[in-house]
Amino acid sequence: MNESTLRRALLVIAILGLAIGIGAWRTGFGPLDANTIWTVATLPVVAALAISILRDFWIGRFGVDAIALVSMSAALLLGEPLAAVVVAIMYAGGTVLEDFARGRAERNLKALTDRSPRVAHRTSTLGTETISVEDVAVGDELLVRAGELLPVDGILLDASAALDESAVSGEPLPERRSAGDMLRSGTVNAGETFNMRASALAEQSTYAAIVRMVAAAQTAKSPFIRMADRFALFLLPVTLLVSGAAWYVSGDPIRALAVLVVATPCPLILAAPVAFIGGVSRAARAGILMKGSTALEALAQVRTAIFDKTGTLTIGGAELIEIEAAPGRDANHLLRLLASLEQASHHVLADSIIRAARGRQLVLSHPRDVHEHRGAGLKGRVDDMAIVAGSRALVLADKPLPGWAESGEEKYRDEPVLRVFVALGGRLAGVFTFGDALRLDAHDTLGRLRSAGITRMVMLTGDDGAAAKRTSALLDLDALVADATPAEKVATVTAEKASAPTMMVGDGINDAPALAAATVGVAMGARGATASSEAADVIVLTDRLQPVADAVRIARRTRSIALQSIIAGLALSGLAMIAAAMGQITPVAGALLQEGIDVAVILNALRTLGDGHLWRA
Repeated sequence: MNESTLRRALLVIAILGLAIGIGAWRTGFGPLDANTIWTVATLPVVAALAISILRDFWIGRFGVDAIALVSMSAALLLGEPLAAVVVAIMYAGGTVLEDFARGRAERNLKALTDRSPRVAHRTSTLGTETISVEDVAVGDELLVRAGELLPVDGILLDASAALDESAVSGEPLPERRSAGDMLRSGTVNAGETFNMRASALAEQSTYAAIVRMVAAAQTAKSPFIRMADRFALFLLPVTLLVSGAAWYVSGDPIRALAVLVVATPCPLILAAPVAFIGGVSRAARAGILMKGSTALEALAQVRTAIFDKTGTLTIGGAELIEIEAAPGRDANHLLRLLASLEQASHHVLADSIIRAARGRQLVLSHPRDVHEHRGAGLKGRVDDMAIVAGSRALVLADKPLPGWAESGEEKYRDEPVLRVFVALGGRLAGVFTFGDALRLDAHDTLGRLRSAGITRMVMLTGDDGAAAKRTSALLDLDALVADATPAEKVATVTAEKASAPTMMVGDGINDAPALAAATVGVAMGARGATASSEAADVIVLTDRLQPVADAVRIARRTRSIALQSIIAGLALSGLAMIAAAMGQITPVAGALLQEGIDVAVILNALRTLGDGHLWRA
């Protein structure tokens, strides 16, 4: 019999004992009187609690459950078996309530582990075979059928795929992926069957990391919870002192019993763990993985936020920034022709160009007669039209820029961008500008962090000073550190941490030491930066910056709710103790009152599962 089943059985025994005893008392019949029935129903709870306390004491822990043991034992010794059985119901009910609350708080986390990938379909020259996910090797080609979980992290081999990433990233709508994109285990094929190449073993893939973090979240205790445990220990001597004083002043041992009954510190025992598990669960539902309640509590107290630049505040790749079209030319038509031509190229920009065209739902044509000029561009034909795309030297040679293109050339003269010139039929038709653009949600995220209590924001980057200053000028930052080596990043984080609890947000392998050095390291893990994710305390699984602000808000709200539950619960218990000491509350009424306090505290702690005042995307 596991502990959860035992606790439910003890609760049933105590409730049945109370009911049968009341029946015997009201009818006056039966071989046993009511007091004997209530005593018999209480003893199993007393015995189980005594064994639990001895077991904890043996491993070096001493809990405040001893107050419940003392109150039930005292009630039996003082001839108050009705009070004893009500306390037994209160205690057993509290443990069952705790099981329910923990189960409710862990439901989202458990859902993640229950749907872990178990099989994969490996393809070879001999056909397709179904194997255990643990047998997948790096480099294996895998077939993923419609509706199936992706077994491991990998690279898409087919032209496109639609993936439901909601269980991993929190994104509600299917995401479209293109050939060469990274795919993550645990996501679901929401489209047609496709092929992928495994890039990691099962135990090293995204979903395995999630399962490990879930286990950590369910077992680790935060400093806040450990502090609550230690504080709760002081309640035992205080309770005994108040109880003894009430007996001494009044001469009535029943008053002492009433004080013991209402003093069980369930708000401390239950509220903090349930609240923190609920907070971790709420974060997981939003695509934010927190490595246990320790990380959540630390995040709740940060005052300084440090951001890497490339891939964190910016997109981190050559993305299309602007299309300048010649008079009479349509920008989407030019993009379609350019992307069609770039299908024949291996240049680093080709994927970005094709992705931009597909993002606008443009239908590409098959290019013909393509000739690539290494490092300069492409020439070919698309839809029977001659097209040249590449550097200004390739496309224009010594010809001057037409007037419509001069403003763009001046605008981007000193910017760290790539410019692609496109000519149709020998005439310049458009200029495409690519660069590392600021994330669309960067402004809002920093503003939300300010409103959440972050007082200092710093950009810390290894990029050159000029590029860093251009980016920082667009944001509300307090300081900028550029040209930083990984060692200098660690030194900067350490210096900031000495002044205030500090959060470091980064995405690259070179950010890992700085993430580990911060009070809380937050990794932008959507692109699979394993080293930074391992070093971080919090991992954002969506390729957006906004969840960083959501994570801080969830952490602060969770800690606030836990504190509310503890303060309110202890205050109510304290008032009840005073009333009991003055003879205003009987032991039976005190037990019922304490159970009501426990229920209120648990329900309040479970509010961490909700959205509260979180911003929505």
